[in-house]
Amino acid sequence: MNKLEIKGDWNITKGRLKQKWATLTDDDLKYVDGLADELLGRIQQRTGATCEAIQQAIKDSSACCGGN
Repeated sequence: MNKLEIKGDWNITKGRLKQKWATLTDDDLKYVDGLADELLGRIQQRTGATCEAIQQAIKDSSACCGGN
């Protein structure tokens, strides 16, 4: 997963992640260049999911990377 994959269509990705983990807020999902690790940490803290599971969920949710 790289920055371009995350940034692809971030609004769609955010919506899909919020569907997967309803405890996430818009503030949790604010993405700023260079803060990908912070984003992963926030999601992990909120959901208890592993870093690998979160990366896979972001990749699966991303419109540009084959998400539904």
